[in-house]
Amino acid sequence: MANRRFFLVTPSTRGLSLALTRHLLRTTDLPVFATYRRGEKEEVKEHILKPLKESGDVNPARLNVLHLELLSEKSIEQAAKELEEKLGSWKKEIGDSDKTKPSLEKAFLTGGILHPEKSSADLKLSHIMETFQTNVISHILLIKHFSKFLPTKHPQTAPNSELAKWVHISARVGSISDNARGGWYSYRASKAALNQVIKTFDLQLQMKKAAAMCVGVHPGTLRTELSKDFWNSGNVNRLFEPEDAAKNIVDMVQKLDEGNRGKVWDWKGKEVLP
Repeated sequence: MANRRFFLVTPSTRGLSLALTRHLLRTTDLPVFATYRRGEKEEVKEHILKPLKESGDVNPARLNVLHLELLSEKSIEQAAKELEEKLGSWKKEIGDSDKTKPSLEKAFLTGGILHPEKSSADLKLSHIMETFQTNVISHILLIKHFSKFLPTKHPQTAPNSELAKWVHISARVGSISDNARGGWYSYRASKAALNQVIKTFDLQLQMKKAAAMCVGVHPGTLRTELSKDFWNSGNVNRLFEPEDAAKNIVDMVQKLDEGNRGKVWDWKGKEVLP
């Protein structure tokens, strides 16, 4: 692991998250750590790799899967420990005596859930709690346990492009200033809270002078299970296939520099205002 850099996608087995995982495997040569909630490890790996094996361009050994349940801090903590152990074993395997620890190139935190709430009459406590636990609390706990894999020292002479990117998948509806139609109470509120988390974590990275930045990304409306109730909505101007959205996100994030940190950006690179 001479380059000492790797990607993290969590979770990684459905919709946009799966497309992101496959895109990184297809278009880069770095190791990819991907998390899953259900199934056996080898079955999950096969599920992710199956369409990639046909091309023969991807080394299956680059994919490493970790079991992680977003709603369980114990599971998140255990997955982080497993990743740490794997990185340690890599250094031993290649006889790397350098004290520099392997670190994240980019992390994509994709966890999200949406319960349709067209009016206050549609609100259910169980749905509200699940929405905040998935869309906000899990992201905070991932910061707690996985941000230690970001590079720690800011290379004063390095170009901005070398900053590691910690990326939360957010949504335009988290913007308070852009809310002109209402509805989606829990989803809107949870994404607004997530956007505050993004800003707060990025400020922490700046104070620590870490060689990393945090941003949020609005991928657009995707043709996935999460958004299926809104595919025919008059508010949706364009539907993206997950594969196209994954490419858009990775390409856009790559262009962001230190002047773009702590904010939320849409797939075109336009800022989503708070």
